[in-house]
Amino acid sequence: MRRLYQQATCMMAILLFILLSYPAIGNDKGDPDLSAGASTIKDIQFLFPEKKHEVIGELVAQFIQKSHYNEIMINDDLSSKALDFYIKNLDRNRMYFLASDIEHFERYRYQLDDMVKSKPLDPVYEIFRIYQIRVRERLNFALTQLGSEPNTSSDEKYVFDRSSAPWATDSLELNEIWRQRVINDTLSLALEDEPWEKNQEILSKRYEGFIKRLDQVNNDDVFERFMNMFAHAVDPHSSYLSPRSADEYQIAMSLSYVGIGATLKTEDDFVQIVNIIRGGPADFDGKLKRDDRITAVSQGPDGELIDVIGWRLDDVVDLIRGPKESIVRLQIIPANTIPGSPKEIIELTRGAVKLEEQAAKSEIIKVSKSGRDWSIGVIVVPSFYRDYSVSPRSNADFTSATKDVKRLIDELKKEEIDGLIVDIRGNGGGHLSEATALSGLFINNGPIVQFRKSININRYPPQRLDDPDPVSRVFYNGPLAVLVDRFSASASEIFAGAIQDYERGLIIGQQTFGKGTVQNLYSLDQYFRNKNEKGFGQLTLTVGKYYRVTGASTQHRGIYPDIELLSNIDMKVIGESVRENALPWDVVNATRFSSNAPLDNTINLLTTYHMERSKTDPNFLYQMNRIEASKKARDIETVSLNIDKRRAIREAELEIALQHENERRVALNLDRVESLEDIIEDEVPDIQLEQAANIVTDMAEMQEASYLTKQTTQITF
Repeated sequence: MRRLYQQATCMMAILLFILLSYPAIGNDKGDPDLSAGASTIKDIQFLFPEKKHEVIGELVAQFIQKSHYNEIMINDDLSSKALDFYIKNLDRNRMYFLASDIEHFERYRYQLDDMVKSKPLDPVYEIFRIYQIRVRERLNFALTQLGSEPNTSSDEKYVFDRSSAPWATDSLELNEIWRQRVINDTLSLALEDEPWEKNQEILSKRYEGFIKRLDQVNNDDVFERFMNMFAHAVDPHSSYLSPRSADEYQIAMSLSYVGIGATLKTEDDFVQIVNIIRGGPADFDGKLKRDDRITAVSQGPDGELIDVIGWRLDDVVDLIRGPKESIVRLQIIPANTIPGSPKEIIELTRGAVKLEEQAAKSEIIKVSKSGRDWSIGVIVVPSFYRDYSVSPRSNADFTSATKDVKRLIDELKKEEIDGLIVDIRGNGGGHLSEATALSGLFINNGPIVQFRKSININRYPPQRLDDPDPVSRVFYNGPLAVLVDRFSASASEIFAGAIQDYERGLIIGQQTFGKGTVQNLYSLDQYFRNKNEKGFGQLTLTVGKYYRVTGASTQHRGIYPDIELLSNIDMKVIGESVRENALPWDVVNATRFSSNAPLDNTINLLTTYHMERSKTDPNFLYQMNRIEASKKARDIETVSLNIDKRRAIREAELEIALQHENERRVALNLDRVESLEDIIEDEVPDIQLEQAANIVTDMAEMQEASYLTKQTTQITF
């Protein structure tokens, strides 16, 4: 206790020294002006590094230097990246820090590496304390703006993305930015036709709640935040989790919690959907999508919506979780929409994520062509799952993606399908052994992928990973397509790459994510001598890289489809290639493998058929229109602060969307709808799957024609 008291006293003295020493704005020393924050100092909880943080930092540094794929050196270059990542994590939209703060932080640019290895991280906590002061200044100012109803009839424009804007030079400039932000926040609520008094209450609670949650941050939180950014400075898939976050991770991985079945993250002041877990309530409902932003949560069908903008992530998670079979409502801003766009209410019944519902599933799509109905089998593989707690030799009922797909293919064969689609859209990966085994169902024995565990190829040459069941024959040899999108990643790319490299089938869809790295998870508790001492968190570290049998990496570039389909997933914001600090694409030597005959001519012919068909396909034309509308929304950099103009823009967008929907429905001889709310979820087509089914039908027809030609030739001669 005495040591804690001494540290707290020391920190207070440092802050008072800063306040008294740097009273001028933008002084020539590059030091921050904290005079405006003097009145808030007494309200701030002083945070500081603990001795265990120094020990953890040293251990993390050792792991990075000894085990990372890139054989990383903890040096000034990494220190510089870590500082930038940390500042960006605290203030990505440049709404809090001043230019003088950033200039002050420069003195630490080449010191953080030394501190992580062997010294206390005092500068990290100093940066965070200045952040606390700046946040209080801005939110206190925002609260003063709510004293009277803001003017929503001006002709001003609000820049909602300031991530590339210059840092504000003084508090007056930030006040102006926040004055506009308060108006924009007010407008977003006013567009829902709520009275000013209610909107004033919501925004007051939001801003006050942000301050309250900032005060709840503890020493571990700050340490985790920085160390996570330090790991991200190495590569985007390496990370550090505090003990509490590590526990949450384990809960999510065990799928034992009761909730909605979605992975969340914070982005600016919003909680954003990262992933929809297969087999969970959100997956069954189908309305919640990746990148949707949650703005409010309510309990029960009639509960009051609680605004959660600016909340801590774990607080929002606690609010969303609840008893099994209970109802939670989420107010969301759909992905790819501008601020002020209509919010949606999604009602979900909480439940446990069911492992059996994550299993592969099949269906048959009927396609009418050339005077007959063709049967195209579809197998959806949500992940490359496997239960390693059960030995396949001792238990025939062990869970495996490959085992399930094999069974489903058998069932589809009995239905005499003409072709097969393996749908791995949204499949983020899973067990490598399942990716290689599943590939083996469609190709003759041979290598599936290469693995390299160090950038030093002389010390660690690539290892070849073969079909784990080389004795078994090809289990399905008919027309085959693999349907992918931008969210198909990791093990999905290994499978798709093998099918493409062996010329076994077509890859249809969108360029995949491009995650060609593998990570190890280290629970740090086990690396300390005192095994009774817990609470050091966990480190995830990139330790390897995958390469196709051709030698090309899947990293960064992913898999390019043979036939590309339109998608509303924005490749400019999703994928490894847009992730800062991602490992690059490269090549190693190809390994020996025997592929089928090239499919180039077949692909060209199928592409021609697809493009011709698309010209008159109502669903395709509808999709083009909606993608173009989304692109226009994404390209908007400013929004009007005039409520009449905003309302007119919203109504015009809804009218255009309704027009596109009714054009599609009329072309398909369906009844028109008066409102977008009248659309039944079951009526929304899976356009990409439809297009893939048509392409596989073309493949089947071509194969049948080729077979008949061969038969005729044999008879003639």
